[in-house]
Amino acid sequence: MAYLKFDPNLGEDGYFGAYGGQFMPETLMGPLGELESAFREARDDEGFRAEFENLLRDFVGRPTALGHARKLSAHYGTAPIFLKREDLAHTGAHKINNALGQVLLARRMGKTRVIAETGAGQHGVATATACAHLGLTCCVYMGEVDMERQALNVYRMRLMGAEVRGVSSGSRTLKDAINEAIRDWVGSVESTHYVLGSVLGPHPYPLMVRTFHECIGREARAQILDACGRLPSHLVACVGGGSNAMGLFYAFLGDDVAMVGVEAGGTGTGPGEHAARFGTGRVGVLHGTRSVLLQDDAGNILPTHSVSAGLDYPSVGPEHAHYRDAGRITYARAGDDDALAAFHRLCQMEGILPALESSHALAHLDVLMPTLGADDLVVVNLSGRGDKDVSTVQASDSRA
Repeated sequence: MAYLKFDPNLGEDGYFGAYGGQFMPETLMGPLGELESAFREARDDEGFRAEFENLLRDFVGRPTALGHARKLSAHYGTAPIFLKREDLAHTGAHKINNALGQVLLARRMGKTRVIAETGAGQHGVATATACAHLGLTCCVYMGEVDMERQALNVYRMRLMGAEVRGVSSGSRTLKDAINEAIRDWVGSVESTHYVLGSVLGPHPYPLMVRTFHECIGREARAQILDACGRLPSHLVACVGGGSNAMGLFYAFLGDDVAMVGVEAGGTGTGPGEHAARFGTGRVGVLHGTRSVLLQDDAGNILPTHSVSAGLDYPSVGPEHAHYRDAGRITYARAGDDDALAAFHRLCQMEGILPALESSHALAHLDVLMPTLGADDLVVVNLSGRGDKDVSTVQASDSRA
């Protein structure tokens, strides 16, 4: 299969084709310029890179494992399936990679306070953990709906010394938490760094967050070559904002490897029933970046739904939008029921408790695996562990 030529400089100017940019209040343009300069200097600094890589190894526990899911593979009976185990990283998800990178950068910039937003809570936990470890104060914004369904992670953040501020406006989910975090940042830029949690937002965030997650794909590439002597034929990852997916996909963009990002199909196709941006989404601007988002004819942001708090967001990272348009990455959707079924399947077949976000990627195997043969090889990014989701799954089971 012929793929778009890989351009390693894509995004360096703030744009991924037609997507990206900086659409922010004037008061934040200076801080964004300061952040971009600091990021570029740190990225080229051997001392910064060494400290970051040492933290990934000694604090996070990288490299995370890549394991053959033998029983799951046998269940489908076509191609081998390997799982990239980001659930084994410290704090239980890939989010710790970016959180540590950005908190290190904040300290380098002389900031003393960090703010963050979170949906599923994993980014909030990761940021609170990084701040505790590196000595900065932390405040996390979280929608009240998400606080209810992710109560365990709220408590974990507070155990790490973070202040968790509930957001009662709008849909009381991730979109609204980001709104409040940006408002805070506008009034506190001199002392505060905003640790945005996905490949979203104004430049340089999409580029910066992906850079801090590139370790996922680099590791997976070396591990699958070591285990199988060849590259995978397919990569699969869930896509909310899209950080775990871009972290995995980036190392393979120049290879003959098919990639599938799986969005939240929710309970239906109507407004407020899903968060599948590439199904009915339109190009627009949200939270500082031009991308594909769910909006009505008047440009109003539509409500979203997913059983998974981390996928419940109306837009998607601009790099994903570019690769969708270019045909390099394919995007699919998995509904709540399919994700819950995939959650149970992995628990019972492999003894692994996946996050509901990751369960959407696992659910896509029902569609993908029947199309493959013995010569194919699949890697699924298990972006996080599902301890945080047990109460949600239990409630769903009781209603079934």
